[in-house]
Amino acid sequence: MTIKTHPPYPIKSLLGGLSPGQFMAEYWQKKPLLVRQALPGFQGLLDKAGLLDLAGREDAESRLVLSQRKRWQLAHGPFEREELQRLPARGWSLLVQGVNHFLPEADRLLRSFNFVPYTRLDDLMVSFAPPGGGVGPHFDSYDVFLIQGLGRRRWEISAQDDLTLVEGAPLRILKHFQPEQSWELEPGDMLYLPPKYAHNGIALSDCMTYSVGFRAPSSQEIAGQFLGYLQDQLQLEGIYADPDLQPTRHPGRIGADLVARLTDMIQAIRWNQADIRDFAGRYLSEPKPYIFFEPPARPLSPTAFAKRIETRGARLDPKTLLLYQGRRCFINGEPYAAASSATQAALRDLADRRELGPGRCDTELIDCLYDWYRAGFVHPGA
Repeated sequence: MTIKTHPPYPIKSLLGGLSPGQFMAEYWQKKPLLVRQALPGFQGLLDKAGLLDLAGREDAESRLVLSQRKRWQLAHGPFEREELQRLPARGWSLLVQGVNHFLPEADRLLRSFNFVPYTRLDDLMVSFAPPGGGVGPHFDSYDVFLIQGLGRRRWEISAQDDLTLVEGAPLRILKHFQPEQSWELEPGDMLYLPPKYAHNGIALSDCMTYSVGFRAPSSQEIAGQFLGYLQDQLQLEGIYADPDLQPTRHPGRIGADLVARLTDMIQAIRWNQADIRDFAGRYLSEPKPYIFFEPPARPLSPTAFAKRIETRGARLDPKTLLLYQGRRCFINGEPYAAASSATQAALRDLADRRELGPGRCDTELIDCLYDWYRAGFVHPGA
């Protein structure tokens, strides 16, 4: 796999001369923004062969989209290399999610957008397509930055209200796409699109696109997750009882008394702001199902680990998400409440910067980091 390195990405060029505040006020979830040479000199972070390697991994989420004679096909990875090498010369697209979990340079590119909170920033998807390749006209339910790497791609966009989908298609393909604007993006160019903005990207040559996506869970998902949280956290007393039950001639009927008793039992479920804050931290930091962590094969002793941290610092694993609220932290779905103010400050810094510089640490911080190190969540600095 060929991995390319790049200097830091200046935020001013990334947003076309806008400050993050200006961008959020004028464009975020409002209207598209095209930035020519948002990343000057950018040619991508890996080559086609590298992306094919990632598409073969069990711990990477990959998809293959084919369009032949106006018929769409979708397959999910992992894929064998031979399978991908047999693909036609035109009309397909390979997409790999979470490339930031595998390439430090990809993680650094994703973190260039950390003017948006980590609770909303999702991952970096990379796609490869030969000429004519794409995933069809569609819309996303989340914000996205589309950065052109290798090659050229034409983007057509529309603010249309008609979001009717093609019936029976394995993808969310728009049935009546009516492009209003069109641009050809070259390496280093970037297009921002707000949610539900119709768009269609067509490869004009062998090309790779880097998509910075954001989390936008539906109300239904949040409700389902919160109800699951309550089931795990609540301990309600009592069982259903009906000592005044009367004989019936209609055993198949659901009686009004039963419904009233169930209503009372359900209305006994209570939650407060503390429950919602705890749920938010656990839910928002929870890794995706296909993500797993690798504990160190030969872990350092606690003493050796402490010395390593004090001389080299620490960094979060690329797959780790550490969030905080007050003195509580949440790492990969697990809560942690720091006792000392020094540890609280250090963990907040680690969450924001994703690394800690070398220096002396108090015992609580070392113990906390060591537990996370043993779980594969944290690593000593290089």
